[in-house]
Amino acid sequence: MIGNLHIHLSWEEPATGELREPSLRVPIAFGREFSQMPAELNGQRVSRMLLNSSEVSRYHALIDWEQDQLVVIDQNSVNGIYVNGDRQPRTIINNGDILKIGPYEITLSFSLNTPVSTPTPTNSTIQFNPNTNLPDPTLPPQPAATPLGSSFPPPIFQEEKVPVQALHATGLRVDETDYLTLGAGLGSFIWVDLLRLYGVKNEKIVALGLDKEPFARYKLLCMNSQIPLHERLRSNSDSCPDNIWGFPSYALREAWRDFGKGRLSDSFKYLWKVFAEPDYAETYTPRASNVFDSIGREAQRIGWEQMYRYGRIRAIRKTDDGRYCVAYSKGRGDHAFYVTRFLHLATGYPAIQFLPDLQAYREKYRDFKSVVNAYEDHHHVYEQLERQGGKVLIRGRGIVASRIIQRLYEARKKNSDITVLHLMRSPKPQGNKFGKTQRMVKNHFEFQPFNWPKACWGGELRVMLENATPDERKKLLADWGGTTTADRHDWQQITQDGLRDGWYKIEFGEVESVERDAQNRTITNIKEKGFGQMTLNADFIMDATGLDAKVQASPLLEDLVQRYSLPLNHLSRLLVANDFELVEMRNDKGKMYAAGAITLGGPYAAVDSFLGLQYSNLRAVDGLAIARAPGVHRLNPISSFGQWLKWVSNQSP
Repeated sequence: MIGNLHIHLSWEEPATGELREPSLRVPIAFGREFSQMPAELNGQRVSRMLLNSSEVSRYHALIDWEQDQLVVIDQNSVNGIYVNGDRQPRTIINNGDILKIGPYEITLSFSLNTPVSTPTPTNSTIQFNPNTNLPDPTLPPQPAATPLGSSFPPPIFQEEKVPVQALHATGLRVDETDYLTLGAGLGSFIWVDLLRLYGVKNEKIVALGLDKEPFARYKLLCMNSQIPLHERLRSNSDSCPDNIWGFPSYALREAWRDFGKGRLSDSFKYLWKVFAEPDYAETYTPRASNVFDSIGREAQRIGWEQMYRYGRIRAIRKTDDGRYCVAYSKGRGDHAFYVTRFLHLATGYPAIQFLPDLQAYREKYRDFKSVVNAYEDHHHVYEQLERQGGKVLIRGRGIVASRIIQRLYEARKKNSDITVLHLMRSPKPQGNKFGKTQRMVKNHFEFQPFNWPKACWGGELRVMLENATPDERKKLLADWGGTTTADRHDWQQITQDGLRDGWYKIEFGEVESVERDAQNRTITNIKEKGFGQMTLNADFIMDATGLDAKVQASPLLEDLVQRYSLPLNHLSRLLVANDFELVEMRNDKGKMYAAGAITLGGPYAAVDSFLGLQYSNLRAVDGLAIARAPGVHRLNPISSFGQWLKWVSNQSP
């Protein structure tokens, strides 16, 4: 055993995207509750690492020595541990391995050949106190471990066009495929689904990413933002990621299912909503569980598992033979390349948008319990409120804030000693206007069935935006956009009742700073417009301001943009053509496309919706058909009907 060995851990917080890189002494315990992890083992102090997620058990895993080898041991956790994508109860770990605990993907870096001993003043890291997991300046600094991938991608990636022969000369694995999509989420899934419908064989397609289930990331965000499986998503009935035809729609499927169970009133209620929305009935939206189940069925039908590959994407380059090369890591020092003619970029939201003053508070106080983002796991907030009561401060007033208020309303049924402060930057007296239309506003919430006007998906507004100049697009998106929430009657009633009964209160002002008082409560210092200063204290602060899709939030995208001097649109997203091609990345006959939130500001408004992903990918695959990409054949009425019949009967395309 090498005494005093430190392991360099590196991961991005699943919800915030914040990079964390502690260096901890072995043994290392991982868990959700500090008190449940051992402080000492075999006479050695244990470094205890808190992972704030309900998917992490109280005492989840341990890294320790066994017969002069480092091993990671599952401590009878509920969700298990995964090393390089494989579930393991106990396994030897090596430099470069990726350890997955709940939503955390942790890269392990260490050297068994060089013992950590003499401190050095250069390139050093502050040692973490094993009892607090916080930087402790009283402990001697330790040499920083070499992060995984310091020599990967290799130096040849400094070239604008990488020689394919040079890739093979590295001795690393090089695979080739006709079609490669990066991300392996919903955007990738829909692109792959369309390629299969257009006739491409699954052995010609690869989807590269971290999650085997294409809806895993989206499902996690839903669960964290308090949208459980039985709740409904903000999506249209015929926006079906599993079914390009939109028939049968989610409403028809749910109505048929309930009709078969004898629930006739519910069955007809769903159909009435579709026919009467939005003037005479509340807009129909599908249940989260129905959406995820349908995507799972379609993934199995098209052979998703055979096309999926596990890997962390490191860089993208053009090759010298008119294709593209993607460098990726699978862990355990296992790096590899994919070379492809047609590349699809669907990496989703790179990070969660965290308000600067709240981020500063967390960095100053190392308090990740009191100040949380609505998209990160924060179930502990509701558990404590239901036990003890307390005060919550909400920032943001969109769809996520509405769902958080509903969840707090439900918590008040268990403990009425819960109060809610809702801080907004300014009042919202009236909604956005466009032409003769104007959105409804009530209690400073702006209501709309979906995040964009419905005509943005397939109506005249879609055509208008597609034909607009960049300056015109900027104005149109500003007029149509803005922060809105769904016009659900129950949400409106909750805020109305809360204001009347006094447990819910709205405040306005600009935040100057967030501090912590002697009782460990948060203190928000606010500058009120025209009224001077004000302070708000709360037990918890929830940031419900949304997600961040700017290129600068993604190291992968930023590297790509800088390497090839790619232009960005006015929203700092990737500039794409009307068929969602990155024209500047064209490489001889090679083509590169993008989809999702990273393209907002271009020819389509609702790019991060189910139907928006279908539309952008349909345009991209149609572009491939026009370019006569191998195996891609456009659907005609006969072939489309044939593929629909295969979908209905659950046969492979």
